[in-house]
Amino acid sequence: MSTIPKVELHLHIEGAAPPAFIRGLAQEKGVNLDGVFNDDGSYKFESFNQFLSVYEAACTVLTGPEEFARLTTAVLEQSIAQGVIYTEAFLSPDFCGGGDVGAWREYMNAMQEAAAKLPEIEMRGIVTCIRHFGPDQAKVAAKCAAETAGGFITGFGMGGDEMVGTQGDYAYSFDMAREAGLRLTTHAGEWGGADSVWQAVRDLKVDRVGHGVQAIDDLALVDHLAEHGIVLEVCPGSNVALGVYPDWRSHPIEKLRERGVPVTVSTDDPPFFHTTLSAEYDRLADTFGWDDEVVREVNVTAAKAAFCDTVTREKLLKTLEPTT
Repeated sequence: MSTIPKVELHLHIEGAAPPAFIRGLAQEKGVNLDGVFNDDGSYKFESFNQFLSVYEAACTVLTGPEEFARLTTAVLEQSIAQGVIYTEAFLSPDFCGGGDVGAWREYMNAMQEAAAKLPEIEMRGIVTCIRHFGPDQAKVAAKCAAETAGGFITGFGMGGDEMVGTQGDYAYSFDMAREAGLRLTTHAGEWGGADSVWQAVRDLKVDRVGHGVQAIDDLALVDHLAEHGIVLEVCPGSNVALGVYPDWRSHPIEKLRERGVPVTVSTDDPPFFHTTLSAEYDRLADTFGWDDEVVREVNVTAAKAAFCDTVTREKLLKTLEPTT
């Protein structure tokens, strides 16, 4: 495992919940989560749609700010153990107060306060709408984002089922977030092909693309991403676990990097995919020969692409400088 400090840009706060944490909350609340876990205690799913269903079922025990504060602590402690010094987590108002701005603010404050108690790591929040909840509900999430922009909340994005509608259907919400000063990202090119990445770049004018790996199928797009410095939040273990690619050798992250596309490495929903950020880099080293120089380069790319203030960015880049 590389000892180089790590920067993670693509992490869903609920999807990073340790299974034992969710089971414990379910027991405390007397909630039946049959079908959510395998016999060994891990999350149970066999397809992307099942993954979404299990994800949302697990979220049913996260019913208040206090639970999200505890969740934040559990997730960040996992990250610290992997050498992560900075993380951006996707936070959805749909799961945090149902989109009510006042309730969302209480959830957000609880997560921010929990994060502040762990000085080993910096955390920022990216408010995220859920694509398969539709464009109107996305506007609700965008309003929550705009009302709490600044400081802890530094970005706006979109997750969920990439096959529902088009990126452009959500342009109003992204414009609202942009006007509030938030940086933008969206899931694209995980399932929707290279065209979905074009949509994200053209119609939403995002700073970064979540996943984006299917851009490799359109070399004109690859060159566009490289030329314009549009950063991909790549999650190789997630892509292999969900069947986007059959194995690590087939994954395009190295081809994208070789063609000049700025790539970063993240875990997405690590307990679901039986991975950690250290494990991701270990597999990349085994598969593509990534050494410490490449690992440092990728994390410097992530630090430069982070949706954070200048002081924080400079601190991260200083920490990532070689020690010898």
